[in-house]
Amino acid sequence: MKWQKRILSMIQERQDKKVALAVDTSSNEAPAILINNIVKLFETVKPDTILVQADFKIRSIAPVKSDSIKYHTHGKSSYTLVLEWAKEEQIDTLFYITDVTGFLPEDIEQVDFEMFWLVSGTFMPRIPFGKAIKVA
Repeated sequence: MKWQKRILSMIQERQDKKVALAVDTSSNEAPAILINNIVKLFETVKPDTILVQADFKIRSIAPVKSDSIKYHTHGKSSYTLVLEWAKEEQIDTLFYITDVTGFLPEDIEQVDFEMFWLVSGTFMPRIPFGKAIKVA
């Protein structure tokens, strides 16, 4: 329950900020119940959060809603388009639910917004920038 309380307080602290939640939909191997619970938390605490579903491309951008996640099973993901979108939209904080195995060009070493990688599973890969939070 430690990570849940941490994310809850992070969302509450950003009530006056433009927040987006991205979900890596490149695989259905990630625990769907866990992901839905995280999305539901954002939906309940900060309903103006923007939900971005993406794999190697952005699949949808909509208001946060936990029953709208659609997974693809090809396993290919890239973070580039979501990060560029967040910059263009002047997002203050981006939370990204992923296993951090997607493509990221080497020339992106930092972003102009607050970045949190919400990583499920037992393995915690090295993140390129931002902060990683293990959710499992």
